[in-house]
Amino acid sequence: MYRPVATAAATGGVPTDNGDYVVTLDQVPRWNDAEIRSSLEYENEDPSFSKSFLSDPLTSHGEESGTNGLASRFPVDHEINSKIYLWRGQPWNLEVDAVVNSTNENMDEVHSSQGLHAAAGPGLAEECATLGGCRTGMAKVTNAYDLPARRVIHTVGPKYAVKYHSAAENALSHCYRSCLELLIENGLRSIAMGCIYTEAKNYPREPAAHVAIRTVRRLLEKQKDKITAVVFCTSTSSDTEIYKRLLPLYLPRDKHEEAVAISKLPADVGDENGETIIHERKIRIKPLPKKVIPKPSQSPAEVPASDVGLVQRNSSYLDTYLDPAFMSLMKDPDQRRQEQWEKTAQAQGGWNCAKMLGFGDIGGPPLSAAEEYSLHSRYLAKANSLNLSEIAEMKILYRGGVDSEGRPVMVVVGAHFLLRCLELERFILYVVKEFEPLIQKPYTIVYFHSAASLQVQPDLGWMRRLQQILGRKHQRNLHTIYVLHPTFHLKTAIFALQMFVDKVWKKVVYVDRLLQLFKYVPREQLTIPDFVFQHDIEVNGGKGLIVDPRTKYIYHRP
Repeated sequence: MYRPVATAAATGGVPTDNGDYVVTLDQVPRWNDAEIRSSLEYENEDPSFSKSFLSDPLTSHGEESGTNGLASRFPVDHEINSKIYLWRGQPWNLEVDAVVNSTNENMDEVHSSQGLHAAAGPGLAEECATLGGCRTGMAKVTNAYDLPARRVIHTVGPKYAVKYHSAAENALSHCYRSCLELLIENGLRSIAMGCIYTEAKNYPREPAAHVAIRTVRRLLEKQKDKITAVVFCTSTSSDTEIYKRLLPLYLPRDKHEEAVAISKLPADVGDENGETIIHERKIRIKPLPKKVIPKPSQSPAEVPASDVGLVQRNSSYLDTYLDPAFMSLMKDPDQRRQEQWEKTAQAQGGWNCAKMLGFGDIGGPPLSAAEEYSLHSRYLAKANSLNLSEIAEMKILYRGGVDSEGRPVMVVVGAHFLLRCLELERFILYVVKEFEPLIQKPYTIVYFHSAASLQVQPDLGWMRRLQQILGRKHQRNLHTIYVLHPTFHLKTAIFALQMFVDKVWKKVVYVDRLLQLFKYVPREQLTIPDFVFQHDIEVNGGKGLIVDPRTKYIYHRP
């Protein structure tokens, strides 16, 4: 489908008649190349776009370059500059390790980068449909199929609103950082990324470019030895001009550009990761308003016509527009203290009962919907900001394929849960992060309890807390939990969860044999550790069964 393009054409970024060309990195100008300006202009450049806009933004302001002794926040780094490329064209025409696709939460073809799916072929859309979507600010990787690249990294940019400016900036910054982190995790070294925003989401182009460049700069400062090339791809004249104007601010090529950039950079250039710094909000506490005895209401005849609507809108009307969490702060302090005492007493009663039965701390009052949402949001935000790769390497929890009815599957391996080697709080963060894409729709859990009884397991109080953090959407969309090789102790524990914690545990289905599990979840949809096959043969005797040593399939003996 693709063919190499002549060097002259590639350098000028001119597509062929049918658009199916391949451009290699050595044909794309680096940011620190002297002739980069000419390499960024199409031969069919829009004549309405004046080339004066592409002039170096720093050379015309040399007289304003006073730094007042300030140190540069983005000093010259020739090694980083050598990894940056700026190219006018579509990312998927480049022969790089990975290209970025800006998509929506459903990862469907209609809302993806225009032309990407057509160039990659139908296989890309089919693989995207199996991933369970993608959250805003996150990224997922697929094969590239017919593209010159090896992988496609999909990410979801945020919607923009002025009053949520900081949140949108941080979400967009996380898009770029997630793409680069996925690049490194998959052993890839070069990436081409277009502008991760769409007109439908109203993100202003220039603020988005600030976020993109500074986020890439900050990550390269820490991981420069693992990435060889980052190509910023632009598709319009205005985007090209913006990047030409902003790149010297964050990636100065000499001391002159560095000095001028000090006075030209915005006041907020983010933290060490490029994210916007949100200063802690200060709450002003005022005394409760004095109770005022209302005056007798006027008769309808005495009320001016313009005030009739105001009389009818009483406090109950306004209460419907207030957030429940905010309203709880407005209650009388004595009333809130009394409610807290009642909750504490209830929690202590539940704790004593559970403790007597040996199940741990599974008492306490249930959380409200607002409390659960707030708890889940805090954990998800923290999980997205941390590197939890050491948890992922333990293979306690990982994505499977789909079950027999097409629902996505999450696999849990009990024997890999090494409590003595695991920090439970970080594991909870990893669980929240991995489950987040799944719990938006119906899904299934497969739990391998094979040989797990040999390991110390957390008590049921911890399980209850994890369930509260995952929230009600998890409970509502969870279809079934298939438990393979259950023991008597596990069945007793799950019975306790059904009795003391929540009815969601009534969705458990016990499975004694692998062949029985494959009726619910096809074998090819699961990655099963070798010891699970061995345990299945030991527990069930292996009579009449054959295990294929290469494919790990289990068959009935003929």
